[in-house]
Amino acid sequence: MDKTPLKSKSFWKRPEGVTGLIFLAALVAGGAYLLTTVNWAAIFANTLALAGTLGILGIIVYMVLDPKMRALVGFGYKSIMRWITGIFVRVDPIGILKSYVDELQGNLRKMNKQISQLRAQMHKLKEIIVNNQREIQSNLQLASKAKATQKTNVMILKSRRAGRLKESNLKLEDLYKRMEVLYRVLTKMYENSQILAEDIKDQVAVKEQERKAIHASHSAMNSAMSIISGDPDKRAMFDMAMEAVTEDVANKVGEMERFMEVSANFMNSIDLQQGVFEEDGLNMLEKWEKESTSFILGEEKSSLLLEAEDDNNILDLNAPVTEKVRATGHRNQYDNFFE
Repeated sequence: MDKTPLKSKSFWKRPEGVTGLIFLAALVAGGAYLLTTVNWAAIFANTLALAGTLGILGIIVYMVLDPKMRALVGFGYKSIMRWITGIFVRVDPIGILKSYVDELQGNLRKMNKQISQLRAQMHKLKEIIVNNQREIQSNLQLASKAKATQKTNVMILKSRRAGRLKESNLKLEDLYKRMEVLYRVLTKMYENSQILAEDIKDQVAVKEQERKAIHASHSAMNSAMSIISGDPDKRAMFDMAMEAVTEDVANKVGEMERFMEVSANFMNSIDLQQGVFEEDGLNMLEKWEKESTSFILGEEKSSLLLEAEDDNNILDLNAPVTEKVRATGHRNQYDNFFE
């Protein structure tokens, strides 16, 4: 497996970044207020006050111009904002991953139920299509006999009935194809998400202790000294990897829930008795099909869609949904984040 490049989310796009922006705005507003209320004439008249003001300005200029000092101040500011945010919002990646495991397991139960409901609907739809085909043949035979006996009215009636059923079956067969896409994707997502849940559990079990050890041996002071000396900060690198894992899991859980919503809306829009379905449900499914990427399915998405369109690839609705078990020697999909 190729090493996944870590893309750290910008500080300002994280929850603590919002806190940082609020505090920064307050600092700027406070500074502007002080500048307008300070008696500058008195300061310039007082040598000591002037020296103090120039000293403060010198420190500010030094902090802005010196890269190491700027990085150190930035690190301190971000650390404080993260601590403040942590009082109100969960920012610990291990805690977030634990909540995702619970969420995934709940979603897996819901998805399994959706798969069962969809399979039942597909069985019913297939039965309607087969019964229509039988009735089409029966009406065509009756129309043929009526023609032979010159019963024109009966021939026209049976022929029209066969034509309507044939037109209805074309729509129902297209609906079945869309339901087949839904079924194939749901079952594959279910399988992949089972492995995902197991991989996250393993990462939490291993990295929780590792994170405690790294944070204990690389304190905030060590991190600050690393920044000053220009060395890589092991604590920051580990936390960046954990954040990358958390973001990837969030994307996958989000996609899983969005597709379950698409599935539910599509299934709820179908009226098998009338052989109709609402366009909104179908449009949502088609929109998902046209999206370029899938976090959970990866390259399997395109092959699943092709399989559903292949008339020779017959879907076995009686096959049980696979309870995926990780193969021996399975490599955790998140190990490479820490390499």
